Amino acid sequence: MTPTTWFILIIAILFLMTSFLVLFAKNLIAIITSIGLGSVLIAIIFFIFDAPYAGAFELSVGAGLISVFFIIATSVTDRAADVEE
Repeated sequence: MTPTTWFILIIAILFLMTSFLVLFAKNLIAIITSIGLGSVLIAIIFFIFDAPYAGAFELSVGAGLISVFFIIATSVTDRAADVEE
């Protein structure tokens, strides 16, 4: 196996680990962080397979924008729950 194949295999295993963390974690910030990390890993695979536009889009939207929106929504929801109690 070539070094590139090993690298892709390691990235895929890391992506599966982040996916399981999303499914089984209890902390919302850990879930959001692993979603962002999974998007970064997918973007790396896109770059390896010579799809730079898809990789850049995945980095900007998947890892960046969506993670920020999730964090904002979590903080607003936590504040709203504190106000109601």
